[in-house]
Amino acid sequence: MYNRGIRGATTVTRNDEAEILQETAVLLKEIVARNEIEPEDICSVWITVTADLDATFPARAIRVLKGWELVPLMCSTEIPVKGSLPKCIRFLIQVNTNKSQREMKHVYLNEAKSLRPDLAASNS
Repeated sequence: MYNRGIRGATTVTRNDEAEILQETAVLLKEIVARNEIEPEDICSVWITVTADLDATFPARAIRVLKGWELVPLMCSTEIPVKGSLPKCIRFLIQVNTNKSQREMKHVYLNEAKSLRPDLAASNS
């Protein structure tokens, strides 16, 4: 078994608690579905947000999901690079799996598709 990383990102339209929580849950569910993983397979989830998103902790959206209560979650602020994509939520999920690195399905939703068009197109 290997420890693999799965990347994902999404955006919101405004710094709003409900929208941040909703889009975080959508991204997580899409990553889980595309990669056919369970919470028990996951080592940890690292979540970053751009500095313009401070209405809530995105991890709150994950913590309330059944089976995710014990999965280690961490939120942080993304490096504020000038010209970078605003209102963005990014994930790095570390998962235990027998799949190869090439089999990991990274997920980019909404405006975050522009971050990795090569991966967004192949996983649509």
